[in-house]
Amino acid sequence: MSHGISQRPQRLVVPVGPVLLGSGEVVVQSMTNTDTADAVATFKQVHELWQAGSELVRITVNNEAAAAAVPEIIDRLGAAGCQVPVVGDFHYNGHELLRKFPKTAEKLAKFRINPGNVGFGRKKDQQFAEIIAIAKDLDKPVRIGANWGSLDQKILAEMMDENARHPHPRPADEVMQEALIHSALDSAAQAIDLGLAENRIVISCKVSTVQALIAIYRKLHQRCDFPLHLGLTEAGMGSKGIVASTAALAVLLQEGIGDTIRISLTPEPGQSRTEEVVVAQELLQSLGVRAFAPMVTACPGCGRTTSQFFQELAQNTTRYIRQHMPHWRQHYPGVENLSVAVMGCIVNGPGESRHADIGISLPGTGESPAAPVFVDGKKVTTLRGDNITSEFLDLIGHYVQTRYGQQATRRSSLSNTNQTGTEHD
Repeated sequence: MSHGISQRPQRLVVPVGPVLLGSGEVVVQSMTNTDTADAVATFKQVHELWQAGSELVRITVNNEAAAAAVPEIIDRLGAAGCQVPVVGDFHYNGHELLRKFPKTAEKLAKFRINPGNVGFGRKKDQQFAEIIAIAKDLDKPVRIGANWGSLDQKILAEMMDENARHPHPRPADEVMQEALIHSALDSAAQAIDLGLAENRIVISCKVSTVQALIAIYRKLHQRCDFPLHLGLTEAGMGSKGIVASTAALAVLLQEGIGDTIRISLTPEPGQSRTEEVVVAQELLQSLGVRAFAPMVTACPGCGRTTSQFFQELAQNTTRYIRQHMPHWRQHYPGVENLSVAVMGCIVNGPGESRHADIGISLPGTGESPAAPVFVDGKKVTTLRGDNITSEFLDLIGHYVQTRYGQQATRRSSLSNTNQTGTEHD
């Protein structure tokens, strides 16, 4: 698979509803934090995550009330026109819930199980086999997701003991990484032996430190052909979580590693869950892997920028684009590649604005109170007065309709021509 950054061997492709994992396009995943038993609240959050751009949404299925609510959640999503694949997250009792609630098993697009807690002792293999049998019968993909916070202690102890007997023992953290990889890949091999198709398996091995995550996924990438789900587990809150996740995932994506990603942010109190989706999209878009929404280049500000107006304009422009993207995505194909610039003075303002598809250069200290607007590299108008924000946003909307609306019309015309040609043939 190639992300346009570096090459890697062809990976298996795992269909998950309309999503193809391993097909070459990195997929954005998110997870709800509602009580899944509350079908209405969970439906609303899944729908909100989908509207923000999440292409897979994982929900906790931890007890009978949650399992019973899954069909209603997915039916509500379908009635609302939301076809996002919903993944069920199972720990400890997944075999019981999937067996007792067959409609839930049928409705879910994928199962996620953790080899560290799918079962314990003699029951582990039996309970794992029950889940795999259900997945096999329903042709459901399974993500085998190991996590160092719930690593199989038996595997870890055995590998630590073996390492201690070695004449040149490795550091403990390296042994832990090997144990995590072994747990995931051994479980995948076991699932295949039980009859689950190889192209129905996705692997993840999550840790919460950047360098360990990079090391683990480089090894996974070399040792298996399964699609890999990336994510720094328990990344944290705010800038810490964003920076840590970006530091780890950017390195791996740059090397062509990863098929799905999730940014595991702890939300700020009262903050929307959708921030993790936006961060994942912006990471992929900044790397040039995929485009999701128009990018806004904005001046950081300095002593030449005399007010916070340009900051407000950049914020309002970003908000305007995000609010309109659900509609634009449907009616204006290609709009995600639009570039917009909001600059604060004459030093770099006109130049950056010319580089963008549409840009505005606001006046800085001592400059004439006028804001030239550039479209496709040419100055088209100058805005003045108290309505610069609304006028600039109107210009963006008009540009989207004019440029990308024409592209949609041309595509429709070509499609009709091809259909007519086929009928004549």
